[in-house]
Amino acid sequence: MSGTAQQTGPEEYSSQLAIALVELDLLRELVDSSFRFIKSHCRENNCFDKNRLDDFQLLSYDLAVCVAEISAAKSLLKYALKLSKNKLVAKIALVFAGDNYQIVLQRLLARSEESAGNSKELLGLYEKPSVRELLSYTAAQVLEQIGREITGADIARLPSTLDDEKELMRETFYRFTNDVVAPLAEEIHRQDQDIPEAIIRPAAELGCFGTCIPERFGGLQPDNTSDSLSMIVVTEELSRGSLGAAGSLITRPEIAARALLAGGTERQKNKWLPALAKGEILCAISITEPNTGSDVAAVSLKATPTKGGWLLNGSKTWCTFAGRSELIVVLARTNSDMTLGYKGLSMFLLQKVSYLGHSFRHEQKRGGSLTGKAIPTLGYRGMHSYDLFFEDYFVPAENLVGEKKGEGKGFYYTMAGFSGGRIQTAARATGVMQAAYEKALSYANERVVFDKLLGEFQLTQVKLVRMLATITASRQFSYDVASLLDEGKGQMEASLIKLFACRAAEWITREAMQIHGGMGYAEENAVSRYFADARVLSIFEGTEEVLALKVIARELIAAA
Repeated sequence: MSGTAQQTGPEEYSSQLAIALVELDLLRELVDSSFRFIKSHCRENNCFDKNRLDDFQLLSYDLAVCVAEISAAKSLLKYALKLSKNKLVAKIALVFAGDNYQIVLQRLLARSEESAGNSKELLGLYEKPSVRELLSYTAAQVLEQIGREITGADIARLPSTLDDEKELMRETFYRFTNDVVAPLAEEIHRQDQDIPEAIIRPAAELGCFGTCIPERFGGLQPDNTSDSLSMIVVTEELSRGSLGAAGSLITRPEIAARALLAGGTERQKNKWLPALAKGEILCAISITEPNTGSDVAAVSLKATPTKGGWLLNGSKTWCTFAGRSELIVVLARTNSDMTLGYKGLSMFLLQKVSYLGHSFRHEQKRGGSLTGKAIPTLGYRGMHSYDLFFEDYFVPAENLVGEKKGEGKGFYYTMAGFSGGRIQTAARATGVMQAAYEKALSYANERVVFDKLLGEFQLTQVKLVRMLATITASRQFSYDVASLLDEGKGQMEASLIKLFACRAAEWITREAMQIHGGMGYAEENAVSRYFADARVLSIFEGTEEVLALKVIARELIAAA
């Protein structure tokens, strides 16, 4: 090892971990100063003009990513401090912190002229003793030594900090994934099949559909408190088996449940939540339209009052699981005045029968119809995402969420529904990353190249170290955010972990493919599926760009 990274005593590591946290906080201050710069240039007549933010899109995006990376590194360092006697954990945390410190610093340097940053001051940080100590962990010799530890002991994941209850839950779904999901995942992906009952029924029996539904409605969530961690643990393990065939099973009932809990009448909650929790009915969420994307306020699907309810007319797109589902939660415009934006939107509970395959047409006795056609996709197969066309589709008044009091409040119920969606997407990303890393580690310890194991080469060892560090950072960051959400906080952090984890998943699945070489590109190898699946993660639940600019950067600039 080089420099101070040669220190091996637990006390030394604890000290270095604590110092690294301080340095990351100081780096975050520099990021915040750039946000203040943007804010100062978006003022007119002493008022903040958000429209002027478009002049700073690139800078805002880079800064949002910086905050996500710093936050992930801090979560990993705090995790390592809890396990300070574990030298391997400490070293991996310091590697990740050092790597991300350099990455963030380089971004700040690249944008220093655009943000009035002091490039000399930024460059001077490289000479700071505590920074040099941190960066010593990014030296090739250090990474190589850690890599040998990982490959030699075949370390698939670092120690858990979950309590006994959560660890038992994780192990239960770990076994379910290995025994039930994994053997079916490849065929589902390659043949673009529907998720079979062989996955759905046992998953329902294990309670996976009820992780976000209170116990009084038949779910696993305590009645008197939130428990986001259970959802994260289950989601991650299911996603390790298959993103499309298992990892997203929880997503739709979670969104529906949160929306109903936020705005549903007692009758609606008592009718739908127990059925959702038991998996007796499956559901889909229909928000996106061909011309709206992440701009929810622009939703235009028309809901017109009629005797006994509403008629829906128009189109939706990217409605995942629409065919198989018996319930579709639909956001529609009940007030035709588009100037009202999101205030003219309401949420409906649309009932239909279940259809298998890639297309369906559901006709009502009174003449209305719903037509769906699956969109061919690179990955994320099993659930199928549909284009939908509504023609005079009747929804009874009792299926307007909140009934009469819910009219015009659909946007707020949607946001409540998606409040846990971003952190769950991060958990899905972590699961996909974990699967890719496990395959890469196994292959590296089996494949002989140039008369030695692939895992004995320095570059392979470095890749595996960074992969394991990133996965663990994503996992621990999601755990931290779960705690915040359960306290009624953490909305910003949920956006940050989604941004970080989804970007990381693309890189890690790519690295897994690289370690496999040509075999990684072959459809017969699961890593090609992981790579294809990972690509969608930065798109759904709010695209990476919208999340960075419209949520993270905007909020941090306003608070600067």
